[in-house]
Amino acid sequence: MGCDCESCIAKTLLSVFNFVFFVLGSIVLGVGIWLVADKSSFIALLKMVESDQLEHFTQPAVIEQLAYFLIAIGAIMFFLSFLGYCGAIRESQCLLTTYGLFLIVILILEVTACGLAAAYKESAKTETKNYLQTTISKYYSSNDRNQSDAVTLMWNYLMSEMHCCGVDDYRDFNLSDKWNESKGNRLIPEACCMQTSLFELLDKNCPVSPSESNSYYKKGCYNALIDWIMYNRNLVIIVAIGVGLVQLLAIFLSFCLCKSIEKYRGMRL
Repeated sequence: MGCDCESCIAKTLLSVFNFVFFVLGSIVLGVGIWLVADKSSFIALLKMVESDQLEHFTQPAVIEQLAYFLIAIGAIMFFLSFLGYCGAIRESQCLLTTYGLFLIVILILEVTACGLAAAYKESAKTETKNYLQTTISKYYSSNDRNQSDAVTLMWNYLMSEMHCCGVDDYRDFNLSDKWNESKGNRLIPEACCMQTSLFELLDKNCPVSPSESNSYYKKGCYNALIDWIMYNRNLVIIVAIGVGLVQLLAIFLSFCLCKSIEKYRGMRL
């Protein structure tokens, strides 16, 4: 297609933008498939790095759950970027229209979710808390290396970094059957304790004898997370606006290029 300046710019930007995401999506998808097919080689690779902290990430259950997450994210990135890149390079109105419509649907879902969360703040707060408590009650287990999974690791990392314990406080873990079966004489998980570094306890007796001087057992992670978001709200807003603008730009360019292709083909008839 012979193109004018605007359509050439749209084609170039769409091609470059989606090619980058196509490569990234392929890498993420490939890593996910590799972890599913041969997690033992990945574990062996990580164990070559001398770090006690990495041992928490080498559990088969953690790697398997991470693999499926990477496959899902990689597949979405691969599919959308494939539509955009091939649509721009091949000048296919069908592919470009499908690409633009998918982005519109995603953008509408994002805006709707934000709008509903703002309009029904208390309901959103309740549902979010219920969901987080469900992840603890159904999936949280002991920090023992042979029992740890992705959900347990996520909670342990969150509590260690945010200096908190559970959703509301340490009592949330009493709802977890897996935790109750394996906790022994511990009252709280190690991640709820004050640490000198990641997963290194300041007081070794903290899990069995927690107090406000050696742990955060009375500080819930929900409020800690809200406090972190409010403290970094400018950054959160900038990132949200940036993502939205990029999506709008991609939608605009895809339909702009579609219009140019239709106009060019009409001139040839």
